[in-house]
Amino acid sequence: MNPVKWGVISTANIGRQRVVPAMLQGEMTQMCAVASRDIGAARAYADELGIPKAYGSYEELLADSEIEAVYNPLPNHLHVPLTIKAAEAGKHVLCEKPIAMTAQEAKTLIAVRDRTGVRIEEAFMVRHHPQWRRTRDLVRQGKIGRLRTIHTIFSYMNVDPGNVRNIVEIGGGGIYDIGCYPIVVSRFLFDDEPTRAVSLVERDPAMKTDRLASAILDFPEGHATFTCSTQLAKYQRVQILGTEGRIEIQIPVNAPDQEPCRIFLDSGVELGDLSAEAEVFDVVNQYTVQGDAFSRGIRNGTAPEFPLEDSVKNMRVIDAVFRSAETQTWEKV
Repeated sequence: MNPVKWGVISTANIGRQRVVPAMLQGEMTQMCAVASRDIGAARAYADELGIPKAYGSYEELLADSEIEAVYNPLPNHLHVPLTIKAAEAGKHVLCEKPIAMTAQEAKTLIAVRDRTGVRIEEAFMVRHHPQWRRTRDLVRQGKIGRLRTIHTIFSYMNVDPGNVRNIVEIGGGGIYDIGCYPIVVSRFLFDDEPTRAVSLVERDPAMKTDRLASAILDFPEGHATFTCSTQLAKYQRVQILGTEGRIEIQIPVNAPDQEPCRIFLDSGVELGDLSAEAEVFDVVNQYTVQGDAFSRGIRNGTAPEFPLEDSVKNMRVIDAVFRSAETQTWEKV
């Protein structure tokens, strides 16, 4: 099976430092071109990563007949417009999360996908990592009894006003950047949708981005709670509790690709971690796995495991979290 030939639109750090180097190692991903609005930046990016072609505009890359698929790590407000342009140029698109700024905007991509026939997916790499696959299997097998609640903490410190994550007009802020993860993984594990959400959001007085947010998602079978922040000590952890035990994911989102990951299965018969048993996973790069899965889907013509309809559902929850912060009450999803 021949690898899919990829292009990258934007020289964003997430692609440069994590995703593209990982895809360069993939069995099914051949990185052929990078595009920037600054040809100098594109050439420097291409030289650094050993990518053959560099373009000084996104349009030039999309016009390249060799390119079959595009990775879109542009700022959030450009996810939908450039994904549409790529799809209309006949390119499959793997778009960074969040795929849109609202659920309504995300829905527009479904019509584009159906009209053009290309594959469009949201880049939630965590759903491809073996630690999350195993966790979902343990929940489905009833290893912790009936799943009742999921607690997530995800934070880092970034007070640079020039950083894209701190520019509110282009989709900056903690909920879009990292709050989307506890939402998507809670839906992944409950295998259901929350019916309502309530949140408390604090915004930076100067940058206006959400810098500290906490929320409760009400699922038919239980609750998911999370706190995310762009101005706290760097930390991430997920606790998954059922009626007969719990699972702890030690590094849930930024899983290392140089050392094994661990999850802990705990029967809860002892306080603390005394009854917890660790399960260790072989070293894997979740971005490599994601790129290969997307590419194999193209070659095999199989339906996506997480289609755009799932992305719309995730955005509906994000929308409800933002609405609740304004109304200060529960909001329907």
